[in-house]
Amino acid sequence: MGIRKGATPALQSQVGRLTALLPSVELARDELRRQGPTLDEKAVHRMARQLGAEVLATRTRDLQRYRDGQLPAGLEMAGHHIVAQMDGGRVRIRTQVEAKKRKGVKSRRKIRVEWREPKLLILYLSDRKGRMLRGTRPWIDGTMNGPDHLMELLAFHLHRLGAAQAKTVSFVSDGAPWIWNRLDWVVRRVGLDAKRTERILDCCHAVHHISLALQALGLAEAERTATYRTLRHQLRAGRSRDVVATLRTMAEGQPLDSEVWTEIEYLNKHEPHLRYDWFGYRGRPLGSGAVESAIRRVINLRLKGNGIYWKEENAEAMLALRAAVLTGRWEETMERTQAAMARDRRRDWQWAAPDIEAELNSDAVIKPPMAQPEPSEQSEAIAA
Repeated sequence: MGIRKGATPALQSQVGRLTALLPSVELARDELRRQGPTLDEKAVHRMARQLGAEVLATRTRDLQRYRDGQLPAGLEMAGHHIVAQMDGGRVRIRTQVEAKKRKGVKSRRKIRVEWREPKLLILYLSDRKGRMLRGTRPWIDGTMNGPDHLMELLAFHLHRLGAAQAKTVSFVSDGAPWIWNRLDWVVRRVGLDAKRTERILDCCHAVHHISLALQALGLAEAERTATYRTLRHQLRAGRSRDVVATLRTMAEGQPLDSEVWTEIEYLNKHEPHLRYDWFGYRGRPLGSGAVESAIRRVINLRLKGNGIYWKEENAEAMLALRAAVLTGRWEETMERTQAAMARDRRRDWQWAAPDIEAELNSDAVIKPPMAQPEPSEQSEAIAA
C-alpha cells in the first residue's frame, strides 16, 4: 500500500510537493503545520529525499525498458511541431573528504564544495509562430551527470512521447559543442526522419559572437556600434555568409591567433543553423528562451543560492521533483512512481550512459528501439 514509517503515499506526495515548491525544508515544514500534518524538519527532509529517489528510480527503469526495446512509443507528439532545447546551469555540490583519524582526537567532518553543471532539457509542442501551443504543458527533465546522460534522456523522452510521428522536430540551443556533437546520435536513436529535423542556433548567442569579433578588432566605439547594428540586421535577415565575409575583410592583417578568427570560425561553422529568415517564415523559434527560463525556475530559484550546497543525489532528486511540479505533471508522476514502487521497492537510480561520440565515430549502426504503438493508434493520433 506504500505506507512506510507511518506516512501514507498522500502525505509523502504532499511533503515532496511543498519541499519542491518552497525555497527550503524549514518553510515546507511550517506550511505543513498550517495545513494539518505536524512533522519535524528531519522527517520532512527524509520523506522528500526518499520520494525524489523513487521518482529517479522509476525514470531509470523506464530508460532501461527503452534500451531493451520494451517501451512503446507514445502519441502525445504525433502530428505536431516539436521544439527541443538543452542547456546547463550551475549548482554547488558537496562531497566528503576523508581525513586521517588520530587516536584520542575528535575532528569535524571535512567537505569539499565545488561548482557543477546540471544539464536541463525542455520539450514542448509549438504553434505556427514558434511559441508553446496554447493549452499544452512542456516536459522538463535534467541530470547532474554528463552530456551523454542528458542526450540519452532526450532520446528516451522523444521516443516515449512519439516524436518519430511528429511533423517536425526543431533542436534549439546555444553553441555548446557537447550538444551539437551528439544530435546526430539522438536523431538516429529515436528514428527521426532527418529531413524533418531542424537545428537552430540561438540568435542572441550568434549576435554576441559578432560583438566579440568586432571587439577583438579594436575599433572605435562609434564605428563598432554602427558596424554591429548592420551585421546584426544582416544576420537576422538570414545573410550569415555576408556577415562572415565582412568580418573576414575587416580582419585581414590580424595575427592568426587573434580572437577575431575564432569568432569568425564559430559563425562559419554554424552557417546551416543561422537561416533565421527561413526559420522565421516556417514559424520556428529563433531563441532558446524556454530552456533559459526553465533553468531559472527549476534550478536557480531552488537549488542555487548563497550558502546552499547539495549532495549530488539530493540535487538530482530535487531537480526531478521541481520539474514535475512546475510543468503541472505532479499527479501523473506520482501515479507512475507509486505503481513502479509497488512492484519493486529498490531505489537504485544511477545508470551508465553510452559513449555517444565513440558510437558516432565507429562503424556501429545506431538503431532505434523496436517497440511501437499499434498502427491504428498512430493513424488516429496523426489524423487528430
